[in-house]
Amino acid sequence: MVDPHTPPDDEPAEARPPQPAALKPAVEMRALTHPEVKTIVLGIMLTMFLGALDQTIVATALPTIGRHFNNLDDLAWVVTAYLITGTASTPLYGKLSDIYGRRVIMLTAIGIFVAGSVACAVAPTMPALVVARGLQGFGGGGLMALAQTIIADIVTPRERGRYQGYIGAVFAVSSVGGPVLGGFLTEHIDWSVIFWINVPLGLIALGMTGSVLKLVPFHARKHRLDVIGAVLMMLAAVVLLLALSWGGRRFDWISGEIGGLLLASAVLWALFAWRLARAEEPFLPLAVLGNPVVRCAALSGACSLGTLVGMTIFVPLYFEVVLHLSASESGLALIPLMATVVVSSTITGRAMMHMERYKRMPLIGIAVAILALGPLAIWSGRVPLPMVLVLLVVIGGGIGTMFPVSTVALQNAVVRSQMGIATGAANFFRSLFASLVVAILGAIVLGGLGGGAGMSVDLLARAASAHELAYAFRFVFLACALVMAFGMSFLIAMEERPLKGPTTPTDGDDAPVVPMH
Repeated sequence: MVDPHTPPDDEPAEARPPQPAALKPAVEMRALTHPEVKTIVLGIMLTMFLGALDQTIVATALPTIGRHFNNLDDLAWVVTAYLITGTASTPLYGKLSDIYGRRVIMLTAIGIFVAGSVACAVAPTMPALVVARGLQGFGGGGLMALAQTIIADIVTPRERGRYQGYIGAVFAVSSVGGPVLGGFLTEHIDWSVIFWINVPLGLIALGMTGSVLKLVPFHARKHRLDVIGAVLMMLAAVVLLLALSWGGRRFDWISGEIGGLLLASAVLWALFAWRLARAEEPFLPLAVLGNPVVRCAALSGACSLGTLVGMTIFVPLYFEVVLHLSASESGLALIPLMATVVVSSTITGRAMMHMERYKRMPLIGIAVAILALGPLAIWSGRVPLPMVLVLLVVIGGGIGTMFPVSTVALQNAVVRSQMGIATGAANFFRSLFASLVVAILGAIVLGGLGGGAGMSVDLLARAASAHELAYAFRFVFLACALVMAFGMSFLIAMEERPLKGPTTPTDGDDAPVVPMH
C-alpha cells in the first residue's frame, strides 16, 4: 500500500544510476514524527549558527588582532580567507553528500571547522592566523548548504517552507549579535576567545547531529566525483573573489593586477564549462544547470541575498556618517531590517504549505521593498531616522519573502539524487553574487567620495562633507533597488510548479513527516 503522504518519485527509472545490491538499504526507513524532525532541525541550526556567527563575530576584534600581531597590512585577509574557502567549498560538500550521505559529510565539516577554530586561537603569527581562517572557512562552507539539504531530505517541498524561517533566524541573530559578542569578548577577556568559543559549541553540535542525523534517510547511488571539474570551479571562484576583494582597495579597479585576475577567472570558468560538456559525470550535472526553475530560483535568491548582505554592511555606515548615530546605536538601528527578514521569511514559508500561487508573496514583497528604497535614494540625507527605520522594516519584510520561495522551488525542481549538489551550487552562486554586490556598493561609495585604491571606505566617509555623503549613499540605495528589480524579473520568469507533498499538511506534534527516499 502506498503511503498517501509519500511524494511520488520524481526521478524516472531510466535516469537513475544503477545500484549494486550492496548499496540498497536493508530496511525501509520509518516515518519521522514532528518531535524527531524538530530535534534534527535544532541540531543542524546549531551547526549553521557556528558558520554564520564566525562571519560576523571577527569584525569587531580585527583592530585588536592587528595590534596583537603588529600587522595591520594583512588584517583584511583574516576575513577574506574565510570568505574565499567557505564560498568555494560549498558545492563540493553538496556533491559529496549526494555520494556518501549527509551525516558523514556534515560531521566532517563540523570537525574541520572546530579544528580551524583551534588553529586560529593558538596562531602565533598573522600568516598562521590567515591560513587557519582558510581552514575554518573550508569547514564552515558546507554547514549552510548541508543544513538546507537535510531539511529537504526529511520533509516534502510543500511542508519545507516552514523550516526556512528558522534558517533566516540563525543568520539574523548572528548578523546582529555577532559583532556585539565579538566586541564584548575581545574587550573584557581576549580576542582568542572568539575562536575558542567554537570548541564547546562545535562539540555540542557534533554530539547532537551525530545521533539525530542517523534518522535522516539516505539511499546510496553510484556517483563519481569529477575532481578536475571541482578544482576548476573552486579555482575560478577563488580568483574572482580575490579580484572583488582587492578591487578599489589594494589596487585600482582599472589596473593590470585586477584585470589579470579577472582574465584568469574568465579562463578558468571557460575551462570549467569545457569540462562540464565532456565529463562522463560532470561536477555540476547538466540536468541541474539546464533546469530553468533552478536557474531562475538561484538567481532571484542571489539578488535578494546580495542586497541584504550589502545593506547590512553599508547601512550601519550610513547611520553613523549621515544620520550621526554612534557605533552601538547604528547596530541597534539595524535590528528592524534583520528582524523583519526573519518574520516575513517564516510567515512566507508557512503560507507556502497552503498556497498554490506561492510566487505572489515574494512578487508583492520585492515590489514593495523596491518602492521603499525610493525615498532613501531620492532624499538620502533628509529622511528622518524614524522614517528610515520604517522603510527598513518594509525592505526587510520584502526581502524575507524571497528566501523560502527560491530555496523550496529550486529543491522541488530537482531529483533527489541531485538535491545536495543543486542546493550547494545555489548557495555557492548566492555567496559569489553577494560578494559582487558588496564590491559594487563599495566602489560606488569610493567613487562618490573621490577615493581610490588603498583608501578605507569608513575613514573616507568620515572625512567627507554631508552633501558628499548623501550623494554617495543615494547611488548605494539605487543600486540595491536595481539588484532587487533583477531578482524580481528572474522570479517572474520562474515556472510555478506545484509543490510535492500532502495536500493537507498537519501541524500536530504527532503527525508523521515521511522521509524523502
